Amino acid sequence: MTVRTACPLLALVCAVSLSACSSEETPPPPTTPPPEPPTYTGPWEVLPELGEWVDPGAFEACPAQASHAACYAPETLEMPGCDLGSLAGLERQGAIYRAELRYETQVQSGDVQIFPGHGGFQFDASGQPVSVMGRKSDTAPMNGERFIVSSETTFQAGAQERYTFIGCRAQGPRSLTGCVFWCRGTRGHGGSFRAERMTWREGEPESANLQLLSEMRVGMDTPVDVYVTHGHAYVVSINRRGFGGGLAVYDVSNPYIPVQQTAIQLGNADYWNGVWAKDNALYVASGDSGVLVFDLADPRLPAFLRHYPGGARVDVHTVFVEGDRLYAMSPSLKQTLIFDVTQPLEPRFLTHFAYPRSLGYPHDAFAYEGRLYVNHLEDGFLIAGLDGEGETPELLGRYTYPHTFSHANAVGTFNGRTVAFEGGETMGSHIRVLDVTDPANIVKIGEYKLRGLTSVHNMVLVGTRLYVAYYHEGLRVLDVSNPAQPREIAHYNTFRESDQNRGDGLTDGAIGIRVPGDGRIYVVDTSRGLLIFDEP
Repeated sequence: MTVRTACPLLALVCAVSLSACSSEETPPPPTTPPPEPPTYTGPWEVLPELGEWVDPGAFEACPAQASHAACYAPETLEMPGCDLGSLAGLERQGAIYRAELRYETQVQSGDVQIFPGHGGFQFDASGQPVSVMGRKSDTAPMNGERFIVSSETTFQAGAQERYTFIGCRAQGPRSLTGCVFWCRGTRGHGGSFRAERMTWREGEPESANLQLLSEMRVGMDTPVDVYVTHGHAYVVSINRRGFGGGLAVYDVSNPYIPVQQTAIQLGNADYWNGVWAKDNALYVASGDSGVLVFDLADPRLPAFLRHYPGGARVDVHTVFVEGDRLYAMSPSLKQTLIFDVTQPLEPRFLTHFAYPRSLGYPHDAFAYEGRLYVNHLEDGFLIAGLDGEGETPELLGRYTYPHTFSHANAVGTFNGRTVAFEGGETMGSHIRVLDVTDPANIVKIGEYKLRGLTSVHNMVLVGTRLYVAYYHEGLRVLDVSNPAQPREIAHYNTFRESDQNRGDGLTDGAIGIRVPGDGRIYVVDTSRGLLIFDEP
């Protein structure tokens, strides 16, 4: 049986037609070899690109295919070679675990495909499972050596989807390996997993070189982003748990005692994921109404004016303003919409950018010195030229890597060269440092990564400092004066298992970040709300 990793396979097949030959054969025409990629002549060493996930091999000897028993009667499975006794010492009370999944599934050819996944499970204060893969656990109570957690979801069409984790051995009180199974109807696959408890990194304190000035819970569903202007912080929330998102406004003129001024909701299913401002205009990215425009004539009480595009139901996920241009990233249209905001309260649509062979959609974008840098998820990190008003941006270059899920970026100039800091949003995603001076020849020159079970989310570049919202890893501040060697100079662990509304998902923790130049760092945490720090 052949084992293959699940990645695109490029097969080059050439067919040559031979006609009858005379005694004097004509030699074939010379072939032109493909052009060599341009040689990198920058000041930094080029690093190899391994992608977000490298196959670690099986964590345990587990069945490659999910059976009905594996999903619905896991206690009946034989687990030879496991050290079940080691699981008795595993920490469970109030614990949240994140897991790397290595699935194996058999395809029609008889080969086994290997592909990654990620998941998690959570325990209550008594040590019993309460959620698995973000869903309510239906597992029987645990005791002693038994470690089986599972959850099931029924979809509208009646199909049932089930995840089951079976522990095999513990590597210590906060880590374990075992088998994982996924079933949906008659389909299913299985594999192995490794999991770690999401406490702070071993030996690391809560904070280093950062002082927390204040913390404000946001009384909405799940806060995700913040923009600071006019002495106020504008925090937007998404509708993740069914409570409705919206906009909360805080007076932060005294960063030690923020004062909430108002909260705005335009419907109980609001999904407001991004926010930016220009002069007296506040722009909010809405999951069903495009770009919402608010008037900040009174910064305490934003007044809703209109949404763009008018009369259309469009999903806008993030927004970004550079100069007199507003960029709005739309998953539903798979386009980056570009508006003229010379009159900030009256955006005027100019054009859009779309990747023609799109698998994903634009999640985030950054405009810098006449170029648009777009994180296009599965399509990679795209660079387009921004020419004249109303002209469609032209694709100049693209950077991809195995298991691509490009998500956020920041761009600046170092040693006379243009450097982009790029990050994904998946298990193991981290900061890549790319020399993008020549968009047709993008090279990786550095990286910054922490635990392989966590993910970065967003970043802000200010001078030679990169501020990163790193989900479970909290706030990280990097010195990037030498971009090829990012150096952490400060951190604050915002993630605590005991926080209200914590879950076992990948996108939990520090998610939004803004450094407006007032000497403060503003961070949004999905559970704790708005946190304000002094810059280090």
